[in-house]
Amino acid sequence: MPLTTAAPRAPAQPRESSAAAEVPALRLAGVSKSYRGHLGLRPRTVLHDLSLEVEPGKIHGLLGPNGAGKTTSIRLLLGLLRPDRGEVEIFGRPAMDPESRRSLGFLPEQPYFYDYLTAREFLDLSARLAGVARPSRPAEVARLLEAVGMSGHAGIPLRRCSKGMVQRVGMAQALAGDPELLVLDEPMSGLDPVGRREFRDLILDVRRRGKTVFFSSHILQDAEMICDRVSILDKGRLVAEGEISTLLGNRIKFWEVSISGFDASRLRASWERLPAPGPELLLRVHEERELDALLRCAFEAGARIRAVIPCRDTLEDLFLRKIGK
Repeated sequence: MPLTTAAPRAPAQPRESSAAAEVPALRLAGVSKSYRGHLGLRPRTVLHDLSLEVEPGKIHGLLGPNGAGKTTSIRLLLGLLRPDRGEVEIFGRPAMDPESRRSLGFLPEQPYFYDYLTAREFLDLSARLAGVARPSRPAEVARLLEAVGMSGHAGIPLRRCSKGMVQRVGMAQALAGDPELLVLDEPMSGLDPVGRREFRDLILDVRRRGKTVFFSSHILQDAEMICDRVSILDKGRLVAEGEISTLLGNRIKFWEVSISGFDASRLRASWERLPAPGPELLLRVHEERELDALLRCAFEAGARIRAVIPCRDTLEDLFLRKIGK
């Protein structure tokens, strides 16, 4: 199917803002989902009693290894699957209710667009499918092109666009009709570092305009940089959820110390020496008492402490601990 806007929206009509409604942008409560086995195999449960909520106006990341249940969760939100048990809601409405889809825009991991169309032509089609009235569509298309930085490339056929440009157009089609909630499936997968940065900026800009963004990803660095809150799935179970700052806390894994004028023969076994350019020593210590001992020894030797850098937990560290790696 060339055009993948998995949950077509009904014609847009005035609606109460998500902030005023005071309900979660999306909600899964006690959701379980299994797939039937084939050729006599037993059913496979992919989600186990999953509960999570996404606050309006926030960026929420759904993280997990392959097979954790991220894609199934998104299909439930889009109304493409029914849960075996539990509730799935979009702004207080059941996800299976077509009314809920007016509030939702979707970008799949591997979008299949009509690549013979130009960006402008494709977004005109997307706006039409989103219920934008014909007289309003030129202005809507112009708004979408500007929002994703594609105004200067509007006349290029999609088949001639780079992966990053196609993702921008994909984000634009998800924004057609001005939905309150964007659901993005692995939106930065396959992008180069520049493309990833540009797409992160797009997501942040969407939040600045008061929208809610829910996206799945296995690129933890990107999630740590832009998410207000994350949920981590492993084997269909929620193993961690919360604000990034709360989950990571202030725990220091180790300190890296740069010293000049210090005799390397005085190093202790617990002071790990790292490669460093020039005559300086770069050392890593894992305990505060070892840091104190190193600094005291350096001062007594008349060495110069150039830097002491505390290295705290990253989202990757937390992720690997939670999934038992």
